[in-house]
Amino acid sequence: MAKTAQHPVLVIMGVSGSGKSTVAGLLAGRLGWDFAEGDDLHPESNVAKMHAGQPLTDEDRWPWLESIAGWIRRHTESGTPGIVTCSALKKRYRDILRGEGVVFVFLDGSRDRISDRLATRNGHFMPAALLESQFEALEAPTGDENYITLSVSSAPPDEAQEIIDRLQLNADVPSTTDRP
Repeated sequence: MAKTAQHPVLVIMGVSGSGKSTVAGLLAGRLGWDFAEGDDLHPESNVAKMHAGQPLTDEDRWPWLESIAGWIRRHTESGTPGIVTCSALKKRYRDILRGEGVVFVFLDGSRDRISDRLATRNGHFMPAALLESQFEALEAPTGDENYITLSVSSAPPDEAQEIIDRLQLNADVPSTTDRP
């Protein structure tokens, strides 16, 4: 089980379509914690590239990851719990984000399950065609990282509750409603 700080920041991670935004939103609502949608922190050039069906390069990702890391640091340094979404597909990306009080929640699912979820999603800039490149890039968290893995086989409200239960979280810590 992951080590959970008294005021953790959860990074909800996984490939596009794994349910990061849905589960993170449910968690934030239930816990009353600050929430940041990592996709909102992408520079416009990244959004345009993904919308055009082009995978991002590491050079594209570094400024985005630094923005998310800044959000995380502001929360951990102030002792304010928070939840942020980020694909965090590679260990070197998570290395930028990790720190004291940060827990990665890896939403893991099969290509078929995630592909089915993507097929029903509307209005998102990440096309389903890029899913294969995400699975190819994915490096699941390992023992030296503070994480839990959650199968995306249940309904999102059940997945959110499982995270709360497994990390023994409670809603008694006030939020500052800090948004990026």
